[in-house]
Amino acid sequence: MKISELKPGTGNATLEVAEVTAIEEPRDVLTRFGKKTRVANATIKDDSGEITLSLWGDDISRIAIGDKIKIENGWVSEFRGNPQLSAGKFGKITKVE
Repeated sequence: MKISELKPGTGNATLEVAEVTAIEEPRDVLTRFGKKTRVANATIKDDSGEITLSLWGDDISRIAIGDKIKIENGWVSEFRGNPQLSAGKFGKITKVE
């Protein structure tokens, strides 16, 4: 799947290779279950476009600008009118060489 194919509502999204081009400062948020956690927005791109990727918890410290990553079982939501990709609870983000 390519970034250009990702639309809000897309589930089970798998990107084979995307490059991390930017990461915002992490911030503390309360989940809808009342649990405090950290989140940071990253920008990722491939040859078809770019999208915002939400990094949650431990994923924030594992990913750096310039990394090439694979996302499995991600899902796409919409935030402030823009599509946003997240690995969510059941997805996985891994570095690729």
